[in-house]
Amino acid sequence: MHVIEAARLSKSYGRTRAVDGLSFEVRSGVVTGFLGPNGSGKSTTMRMIMGLDRPNAGDVTLDGRRYHDLRWPLREVGALLEATAVHPGRSARNHLLSLAQTNAIPKERVDEVLELVGLTAVAGRKVGKFSLGMSQRLGIASALLGDPGVLLFDEPVNGLDPEGILWVRNLLKSLAGEGRTIFVSSHLMSEMSLTATDLVVIGRGKLIADTTVDDFIRSNTVATVLVRSPEAGRLADVLSSIGASVTSGEGDSLLVTKMDPARIGDAAHAAGIALHELSPQQASLEEVFMELTSDSVDFHGHARVGVAS
Repeated sequence: MHVIEAARLSKSYGRTRAVDGLSFEVRSGVVTGFLGPNGSGKSTTMRMIMGLDRPNAGDVTLDGRRYHDLRWPLREVGALLEATAVHPGRSARNHLLSLAQTNAIPKERVDEVLELVGLTAVAGRKVGKFSLGMSQRLGIASALLGDPGVLLFDEPVNGLDPEGILWVRNLLKSLAGEGRTIFVSSHLMSEMSLTATDLVVIGRGKLIADTTVDDFIRSNTVATVLVRSPEAGRLADVLSSIGASVTSGEGDSLLVTKMDPARIGDAAHAAGIALHELSPQQASLEEVFMELTSDSVDFHGHARVGVAS
């Protein structure tokens, strides 16, 4: 079992509290998404997990041990926190080889991970010539080098094209399926909804949610059913009379809450009203996230409504 556990974790920089009493647990065997607005403390938290920043209070452990207590860190924890943090004059192969030698990892593993991330053909090229997408792939190779049970990725799909994003999604799911602990921060809500099973959501350094994706959406939205009928007005009266809350939509549509689809269908049938559509509506992860973190966003953009002459 590989578990990341943060307990009352806090970190300040001068008068700025980046992380504030944060407690959560990341379990093995699933992808856990780490979400929060810019400046919410995600990167700081990941740096504390990796022992790069020291908390002012609280603790964070990996299977009960701090990162600094691991004998062979790369064999137990892999991380991609900054894809460009590589000497630009080194080749991709030499960069990985130097990492392997510091942790007694066989050099054969270097070629394995280069092939896994699709960089074999450019393994001899200097990293300074790499695109952002290629640097991301090299960072992922570095994280996988020691075949660790715990993996942390900070924005792993930055700079990747659609094929690359799909590849990362499938890779993360595959790694989780092997029983590893996968902790991924991202601003791409649509990607997290397709990749993650669990979520840790923070705002202004504080915990907002530690749950599954499904529960996060379900517990923060009102179940709504979209109904279309050529007799929408009469159907609205029927449903309202038996306790539903009904709002008129576009054309012949109704938005119904406080009543499940089966009961709506039964009521329409009993009244002799035809239905053209009866479909439950669910908010997206992005919609729920934006609603719950709106008070934690430091900078808000505004639409431009005029052009200066």
